[in-house]
Amino acid sequence: MPCVADWLNSPLSIVQGIFAQNGPSPDWEKKVTEYFTEKLKENNATNWVPSLNDVPLHYLKPNSLVKFRCMVQDMFDPEFYMGVYETIDPHTKTRVLHFGKYRDVAEYGPQQEMDLNSSQMVTSERQTFYCVPVPGESAWVKEAYLSASQARVSPSTSYTPSRHKRSYEEDEDMELHPSKQKEQHMGNIDDIHGCGEPKRLETEASAGHQLISPNCSPPLDLNFPLPGEKGPACLVKVYERWDSFKVNDTLEVYGILSVDPVLSIVNNEERENASPLDPMECMDTVEEQRVHSPPASLVPRIHVILAQKLQHINPLLPACLNEEESKSFVSSFMMELSPLRAELLGFLTHALLGDSLAAEYLILHLISTVYARRDVLPLGKFTVNLSGCPRNSIFTEHIYRIIQQLVPASYRLQMTIENMNRSRFIPHKDYTANRLVSGVLQLASNTSLVIDETLLEQGQLDTTGVHNVTALGNLITWQKVDYDFSYHQMEFPCNINVLITSEGRSLLPSDCQVHLQPQIIPPNMEEYMNSLLTAVLPSMLNKFRIYLSLLRLLDYSISDEVTKAVEEDFVEMRKNDPESTTADDLHRTLLVARFLSLSAGQTTLSRERWLRAKQLEALRKARLQQQNCVSGNEL
Repeated sequence: MPCVADWLNSPLSIVQGIFAQNGPSPDWEKKVTEYFTEKLKENNATNWVPSLNDVPLHYLKPNSLVKFRCMVQDMFDPEFYMGVYETIDPHTKTRVLHFGKYRDVAEYGPQQEMDLNSSQMVTSERQTFYCVPVPGESAWVKEAYLSASQARVSPSTSYTPSRHKRSYEEDEDMELHPSKQKEQHMGNIDDIHGCGEPKRLETEASAGHQLISPNCSPPLDLNFPLPGEKGPACLVKVYERWDSFKVNDTLEVYGILSVDPVLSIVNNEERENASPLDPMECMDTVEEQRVHSPPASLVPRIHVILAQKLQHINPLLPACLNEEESKSFVSSFMMELSPLRAELLGFLTHALLGDSLAAEYLILHLISTVYARRDVLPLGKFTVNLSGCPRNSIFTEHIYRIIQQLVPASYRLQMTIENMNRSRFIPHKDYTANRLVSGVLQLASNTSLVIDETLLEQGQLDTTGVHNVTALGNLITWQKVDYDFSYHQMEFPCNINVLITSEGRSLLPSDCQVHLQPQIIPPNMEEYMNSLLTAVLPSMLNKFRIYLSLLRLLDYSISDEVTKAVEEDFVEMRKNDPESTTADDLHRTLLVARFLSLSAGQTTLSRERWLRAKQLEALRKARLQQQNCVSGNEL
């Protein structure tokens, strides 16, 4: 049986063995998937696989098994490839069958020729996803995945340690001048369509360099949704069930890493051969080719053997909560929930300057999630507007830093006039390059978005600014973003937790406004907030992280008996105060009761929790009325 090193370092040799045993029968593909599925089920086997999230590309061996935790940023058109092809030796007339799956280029010996008319040839289809690291992924998430990894890697012989420091222009220059090492690669590799002699490719690539070197292409835009993001972007080639994945899904993929330099050489040759007489052809080969076939050293390819949607990206939780081992983890954790909630409430109360009511609502907000949709209405969203925040203060920045330490993915959007007018919030389709250009609101499910409105000054919003504010309003109200496809808009549903910090009532809609009432004013805010994070034990911080992620995933229900009692209670409330008790109040109180129950580890609504929810709402409203009397603003 193959050892660990074989299936990790040389997965294609495993595939070759299975293909050789089963011949052209389609069963071989299923057996490959089954083989790697079983291998990855072995104890901690997934931790042996190097991750592109943790390991620099030049440390990974080409054609080895890798994994990648990512979000689908764009989906390219399906592509055809030779699933099975046949070669013939012109001297001995020996025929050999090869597989093309999990490869970018067809491989065969120097004494072999491809028989394009072979009856054994099989043309197959695969889907390419453009994937990026999960936007806004927290540093503690990256560190936890890295510390759990048992992958053994060393600098690959195909890359020098300094490669990752090269600019795009230097990379392109290197790849247009094939080195001796690349000539060795090309001695037995040809283009997957069987066209082109390796020596000819080398010659034309060198000639092409002379033509394009005076006008180097601009640096490649890796199309990350959030500014300042780092990490690899990958072209992920999916061979089966790609219909089950969609844009913005969070995936973990296991597949074969392809960084063959010949890919860039072939692409540059195609660009060079584009006819200048046909502008449309030029456009495709220069713009679209550049985006869809970037240098493999910058955007590697992963040929997927196994892929799964992630329920969450919290490394402290089991990946799938439905398995038996996971159920025991959940049940043991739920037993210590009550003291843990009290600890978290105390921690957030200190962070919110002694305001325990605001801390209660922040917990409810952090465990909220869209659990269903009724027509266009998203159920379970709980956008909180934390008003009363000091203007232009570092307070909101530190609140965000604390949230960042608690949730797996987050982003702080500074709502300034300049950001509103200049930032690209809404993804749009670039038809010239045939790609979806990302925007700030292209986020993975359950990302925490903190909108800091305390930085907003007087000024004029231009057309872009108005569209961006509208997009934020739609995100909050409907949990959807309308992507711009020029000739039409396409709705993309989302599940983003939005917290708005503001001085007065926010300009944006929200489900619940909580006015901050600080009980303490620290003389040095920065020192105070930093001491909070250093005071909490790392083990307790990890429990907070598990608590907030786990409670989002629990099921919840209301019994018929409690439903009837709630209805009767609401009718009574309307009788006593018809002016201020509306259907919106009932909906909000039910939401508060839902998350209050879940925060205590209860998956059904009890009479006690319902009364506590009413009490919290009464306190919140009383505080708002008191503030409005002071400020003279309308509720």
